[in-house]
Amino acid sequence: MAPSSKANQKAALDTGAWLFNVVTSVGIIMVNKALMATYGFSFATTLTGLHFATTTIMTAILKWLGYIQGSHLPLQELIKFVLFANLSIVGMNVSLMWNSVGFYQIAKLCMIPVSCFLEVLFDKIRYSRDTKLSIVVVLIGVAVCTVTDVSVNSRGLIAAAIAVWSTSLQQYYVHFLQRKYSLGSFNLLGHTAPAQAASLLILGPFLDYWMTNKRVDKFDYNVTAVFFIILSCTIAVGTNLSQFICIGRFTAVSFQVLGHMKTILVLVLGFIFFGKEGLNLHVVLGMILAVVGMIWYGSSSSKPGGKERRSYSMSSDKSQKHGVLSDSRELDEKV
Repeated sequence: MAPSSKANQKAALDTGAWLFNVVTSVGIIMVNKALMATYGFSFATTLTGLHFATTTIMTAILKWLGYIQGSHLPLQELIKFVLFANLSIVGMNVSLMWNSVGFYQIAKLCMIPVSCFLEVLFDKIRYSRDTKLSIVVVLIGVAVCTVTDVSVNSRGLIAAAIAVWSTSLQQYYVHFLQRKYSLGSFNLLGHTAPAQAASLLILGPFLDYWMTNKRVDKFDYNVTAVFFIILSCTIAVGTNLSQFICIGRFTAVSFQVLGHMKTILVLVLGFIFFGKEGLNLHVVLGMILAVVGMIWYGSSSSKPGGKERRSYSMSSDKSQKHGVLSDSRELDEKV
């Protein structure tokens, strides 16, 4: 196959993976907003546990049908990943509970510089000046859109720090495990989803009671609420899978930068479906600035020297595993 056709195919697959993530992520936010705001199902941690339980069932069915081949992930790596992932989920929920919305958004923006730091520290990544500036533009644009009142307290600051670092480590670890153990997205989900489902379904009801003072078993499970719970779990399968596919194809930093496009889309859809309160000139300008920054980031990071490794030891290891990686990602590319 000619280099140009390979590049076009990769670009098409990257775009498809990203659109898959955007559609499922925005969809689940809209469904969860309706579920929690309209029907009062405020048990976020338990709901996440149900998401991973549904994902576990999906991976088990695909494995039974032969679409997922057997693979190995050391127990210690699995435990570390589940620890980071669950700390991320709990930390984000507690951060939202203890902090103002403005400080919560600032904490989320801090994930990009933390992810950059992890890539520089562990992967010896070097960013060009344009790539760094484009990231700053994205951060400013999203901050203008989302950050309103900012109030900080000591326990909220600790919760935000745990949320930021655990989320960044979890996303970095997705890329690291896929690369190190030649795991496709389905394979990695097959290892991690059952462990996350079990731990979150056990701890979730207690954490949700602590945060909301409501018991999940006392909720009024009417037909409409159950329908939205099932819909949320169904979309979550795609969200979990698309996150692993995108981080595997890109990096944690690129995933975070492009991820703010979802923030912009959620804001726009929120204004369309839930009223235009809060929509003003500086929000629109912030959206435009963020989108410009994302386009600039995509252009600058893809240029020679825009984002490259200083050490090529991993590259040689990666080339040795190329055949295995190609096989393990075959199903990802079909999705």
